Amino acid sequence: MIKVLITDDEIQIRKGLRLKVDWEKEGFEIVEEATNGKEALEILENMDIDLVITDMRMPIIDGVELAKRCHIEFPHVKIIVLSGYSDFDYVRNSLKQGVKDYLLKPVAPDELEEALRKIRQEIKLEKNKEAELIRINQLANLHLQEMQEQYILYLVKEERLQPYIVKERLKQLKLEELLNVNTKAQFITVEIREYDDSIKLEELSFQMLCREIAKEQEGTYLFNDPSYTKMVQFLQLLDSETSTRTTQLVERIQQSITKYLKVDTVIGIGNVVSDLTEYRTGFISSLFAWSQSQLGTRSQVIDQTITREEVFFFSPDIEKKVTNAIEYADMHSFKENLHSILGGKKNHSVSSFSFSANHLLFLLGSQAKKYDIETNDIQNSIWNCQQNIWKLNSQHKVKDDLIMLAQLIMERVRHARFSNQTLIESVRNYVDLHYASEISLTTLSTIFHINSAHLSETFKHHVGKNFSDYLVKLRMEKATELLKDNQLKIIDVANLVGFSSSGYFSTVFKKHFGQTPVEFRNSITGSG
Repeated sequence: MIKVLITDDEIQIRKGLRLKVDWEKEGFEIVEEATNGKEALEILENMDIDLVITDMRMPIIDGVELAKRCHIEFPHVKIIVLSGYSDFDYVRNSLKQGVKDYLLKPVAPDELEEALRKIRQEIKLEKNKEAELIRINQLANLHLQEMQEQYILYLVKEERLQPYIVKERLKQLKLEELLNVNTKAQFITVEIREYDDSIKLEELSFQMLCREIAKEQEGTYLFNDPSYTKMVQFLQLLDSETSTRTTQLVERIQQSITKYLKVDTVIGIGNVVSDLTEYRTGFISSLFAWSQSQLGTRSQVIDQTITREEVFFFSPDIEKKVTNAIEYADMHSFKENLHSILGGKKNHSVSSFSFSANHLLFLLGSQAKKYDIETNDIQNSIWNCQQNIWKLNSQHKVKDDLIMLAQLIMERVRHARFSNQTLIESVRNYVDLHYASEISLTTLSTIFHINSAHLSETFKHHVGKNFSDYLVKLRMEKATELLKDNQLKIIDVANLVGFSSSGYFSTVFKKHFGQTPVEFRNSITGSG
């Protein structure tokens, strides 16, 4: 119902207006009355009113002054002014103050009905437009959120992190707080245990509930790794190493999931890290903590800090050797490194073995993601391997599982590298994820170990356009999604899709679509 306020200093006029039409039938509800403009303004401050019908001549504040005030303070409110013949010109001038219509006294029922129907149609159109704008903004915000989640996953999984590019990208994605030197971070792995794998709705509900929890907590982000389909990951920012915020978040997660999904949760709390370069270790440490949980379905929280010795043991040079072995499908080198990592250290503790095994599994998953070979069988193999690390019934079983998984991934990587079409699809998927970064053929040739000239020629042959044209088209498509969000400035959109200059972005956009970003946004929102 459209809510109406009648304002007139004569009670008989107010009563008469109530009787002239069937307000409910017309879609209106008279919710309040006022005897002058001052009373009307007070009511407007405290009630949600859509339409004010006001007399012209009233004590204290008259109809024209009320219309002026409404136009400024309550611009969404529609105004109909009632007047006598002697005020005709005065009323007509008042239309400039936001008055939608005026009616001469005594008001004829058919004229009032006509005025109300015009107002109703106008309000309906405005509300439809508002609802559409809200929907568009929600979609745009969802798109930005997805970009944020993908980039956090990138921070924990990518091999090469260039500090300057990472810093700029975090600013573009409105993740500046991750750059605060006084802010530490902690990763939290959450698994729901013992649910029917065939019922995907429950898994989706789990992710949606966790996403809502993350939104409620300041400095908290959610993301998920496709390699761990039964889990979600939280990134919690901390002002100090105190565990208070983390404890509160964990309690909130467990209580909500138990209440709404009726299932148990197993939560692993990772090490507190102080720098973006430590995010990978922080993430793996949360997986390691989770892997120390006990079998069964009861809810558990595991906060098991990894010592610096255990983290240091898996040094960057060892990680690089393992990655190269997977990249070049060198099983001999992989086995040598695996036995060195998992069997070469004297007095290997259970925790250091488990952490190192988790790290190896993580590297295998990263290579699978890079070449876009995270098929169901590989994801299942990763999960089964993770389960055996978690159970740790046998170190030999864990090693055998890692070798079998490595063989499977290496076969797929080898196929990707020796099949131009598969390799280009991997490159293309990488570009689709990192289109907003400073990405070039030289960068891609380094990442995928391909000659840049050969990559350029092969990319054009399989994709149908050269790399630069493909990148521009992709960035423009992403820009059209972001431009739907009026809260983002043009320079924000430019940055988010990989342009440092809004001027150059506008030039490219107009060349691509025949209109500037501002013109495109106005055509969507109906403004301008």
